[in-house]
Amino acid sequence: MKRDFAALQGEFDLLVCGGGIYGAWTAYDAALRGLKVALVEQGDWAGATSSSSSKLIHGGLRYLETYDFKLVRKALKERRLLLRIAPHRVWPLRFGVPVYADSRNGTLLLKAGLTLYDTLAGFPGEPMRHHHFRKQAFSRHFPFLNEDGLHGGFTYGDAQTDDARLVLELVAGAQAQGAVCVNYAKLVAWNEQDGKVCGAAVQDGVGGETLQVRARQCVSTAGPWTTATEQGRIWCRLSKGIHLVLPALPISEAILLTAKKDGRVFFIIPWYGRTLLGTTDTDYRGDIDNVMVEDADVEYLLEAANGYLKQAWTKAEVIGSYAGVRVMKQSDAANLSAASRDWELKTASNGLHHAIGGKLTSAREDAAMIVDTVSARLGVRVPCASKGRDLPWKPAQDLAAWVADMAAQAQRLGIDADSAKWLMRRHGVRIAQVFEIVAETPQLAERIVPELPFIHADLLLCAREEMVVHLPDLLRRRMPLLILARLDAVQLHPLAELLAPVLGWDERRIAQEVGDCIA
Repeated sequence: MKRDFAALQGEFDLLVCGGGIYGAWTAYDAALRGLKVALVEQGDWAGATSSSSSKLIHGGLRYLETYDFKLVRKALKERRLLLRIAPHRVWPLRFGVPVYADSRNGTLLLKAGLTLYDTLAGFPGEPMRHHHFRKQAFSRHFPFLNEDGLHGGFTYGDAQTDDARLVLELVAGAQAQGAVCVNYAKLVAWNEQDGKVCGAAVQDGVGGETLQVRARQCVSTAGPWTTATEQGRIWCRLSKGIHLVLPALPISEAILLTAKKDGRVFFIIPWYGRTLLGTTDTDYRGDIDNVMVEDADVEYLLEAANGYLKQAWTKAEVIGSYAGVRVMKQSDAANLSAASRDWELKTASNGLHHAIGGKLTSAREDAAMIVDTVSARLGVRVPCASKGRDLPWKPAQDLAAWVADMAAQAQRLGIDADSAKWLMRRHGVRIAQVFEIVAETPQLAERIVPELPFIHADLLLCAREEMVVHLPDLLRRRMPLLILARLDAVQLHPLAELLAPVLGWDERRIAQEVGDCIA
């Protein structure tokens, strides 16, 4: 992946503004259909909402409570598809749901809901089908949960991903199909001719130059920035969600729980050797460019989790946190949790298309509908090409055989087993490039932080090949070290020095980039 702002000169069939999951899928799908595509993002790829999710590819079990069967069925269909076309990127993850004496949903109701969930998923086999456990068996699964009042529980299957890297792979795929994809390229204004949008003025966030990008069709996938206009505020409702990063629990499965304070659903999820706790779900009317994790958010999640844990978590144990704002369709629902998570396409009077709402899981299908609309306006009849197509970094051979082969190669190179597992999930077939770096410089097989499965060679590959502009691009999204570990300037400086020759940084720039990471 190479960044080339000058390539935005010329005329495109489609200009997509917004480099999150919806923009990435739209650009990828359109490029696969043969359209001439430009994708621009004002910051880094997946720099906002799309790297602030719960990292789940799931149907949304809790949406059954609001009878949103259509959304759940749609998401479960996409979950099944993504597990097939991107097994390196999306992997199964089982969830536990305990039933306590005071649970809002008892055993019979949960059994009915999980049976319906399996039915909407097309009667899946293992590892997705739900199972019931009596108290003792459930406690063995989740030994850290309080047993007082526990009646038993269920486990069921969903899936997990690294959201930022999913976006990155799609951007890389779009670029490989001929799309011009540029991060740090800010929309200055939409241009119109005869009352119809015909492109945009876009400013280079690196060099400062402004180009006029011409396009026959334009789509805004700007997420919460849609509300920068009066029309956008009419269309959208914003929800803030935060997650906390805590030490690992002795499980490989996640848990779905309900906050005793207000009945909201939240998750405890294993991720990269840590635990994610989240999310909150509150109306947001603040500054979109400065979404913060507030003390009240932290206290809410810790209180919710500690209501179920034998040993309570404290604020001192919180390793990291992140906040994001998602867009939902405008609604009058007093309870935000009851508002629809489904997606819609709005087309303004000037012909500009706006993606409103949606989910990480179902973004591919929604993006295909965007491209269907764009293609119809262009007079192009080409069917969706993303539905059955393997993601670009998927291994061609049988997955189990590939995993065994990569694990053996990693072992020979001195890469530990857990780091090798995550390298496969992070890079797919591009893991071969990591191996080449380690073969040339064996000490780069060492972990960056002893307790996390990231090695120096991985970081170097990201710097070389993944359109990195700033150090936080690398350490928050390409590799989420700044979220999963407490790193100070003394630890960050050697990393910046390692990357400096690749990124062309001098000592002054190194100091600036390190400062941005700890600001």
